[in-house]
Amino acid sequence: MKKIILFFCFISLAYAQPDEKKLIDETLTNWHKAASEADADLYFSVMDSDAIYLGTDAEERWTKDDFIVWASPYFHKGKGWNIYATKRNIFLSADKNFTWFDEELVSELGPARGSGVLIKTKEGWKLKQYNLYLTIPNDLI
Repeated sequence: MKKIILFFCFISLAYAQPDEKKLIDETLTNWHKAASEADADLYFSVMDSDAIYLGTDAEERWTKDDFIVWASPYFHKGKGWNIYATKRNIFLSADKNFTWFDEELVSELGPARGSGVLIKTKEGWKLKQYNLYLTIPNDLI
């Protein structure tokens, strides 16, 4: 009887665990949505304090603080950028404390891709690095 009770306790604990990939997906989706709504507070709250954002220009390697300085004037005017994922691949470390992902994006400039790394914190999943890049058909290279 004890084994049956323990079995059901373990089963209930397994179902009580949050689906980490779903939380990560929601975090990234909400992060992109915050950019489209020019919600600076939400957008930058997803980025860890030492996050790095790699933009589409070869010169764009932003620390979080530098990215805030660059993007804030746009957000304060209600202007963000519209990017959303059409496909996302999420991978978790064995201890489920960090994740890496890649995503196919639709952007104002056409098809794009993003990739990055997040860590799990007390406040939730935080971006450590994000890389946004535009795709170029091989025939054009």
